[in-house]
Amino acid sequence: MITVCNFLSRKVFMRVLVIQNVEGEGTGQLGAALAEANAEIDLRHPYAGQALPADASSHDAIVVLGGMQNALDDSGSPYFAQLLDLIRAFEAADRAVLGICLGSQLLARAFGGKNQVGGATEFGWQPIALSSEGRTDPVLSGLPTHFHCFQWHDDTFSLPQGAVHLAGNDAVANQAFRIGRAAYGIQFHFEADSSVVRRWNESFAGLIAERQPDWPARYASEAARHAAAAD
Repeated sequence: MITVCNFLSRKVFMRVLVIQNVEGEGTGQLGAALAEANAEIDLRHPYAGQALPADASSHDAIVVLGGMQNALDDSGSPYFAQLLDLIRAFEAADRAVLGICLGSQLLARAFGGKNQVGGATEFGWQPIALSSEGRTDPVLSGLPTHFHCFQWHDDTFSLPQGAVHLAGNDAVANQAFRIGRAAYGIQFHFEADSSVVRRWNESFAGLIAERQPDWPARYASEAARHAAAAD
């Protein structure tokens, strides 16, 4: 006999659209969390020509991952215009939105924030502090007031009008924000646990060597200090 518990453990409770913007990005701990929540993941690769849904009606939430593009790269990423519309559609329908790194920059752009290309480089495990609003936010309030998390970005943005500032640091003021009830932009890569970072070290070795030539020398010590707590 199938018990109620067994039935519930198999039931899909939500369908989540995940937008991957570059090959090799992956969902990391986010994927693990969605699996624990019995979510069905609909993974799309628009950078490779895969179509995006026309609207938000077939999904309960959207996640927009990071990428090597900047958030204004409409010529190199012609799907951005449709993706911005889709982000706005999910928020208007009161369905959850999560943008990580590039995804947070696109979320800011979608609601009128100003994107800054370059001049905001962070790489490795960096300190982050919750704002007063972040300390009472329904999602982020479970975090320590100060913590380290993995960063990999060069760009930043201003907050859209009406956005709630949730976290920042000395290098980049806008590390996390919320629009409305459940549209979250997270600049830092909370999904990148130790295994993801090791994979990125291998998959993007050439790019890292070009942009962060000291990373091999500092990787082990940074990981030893911060990776376990970040995970």
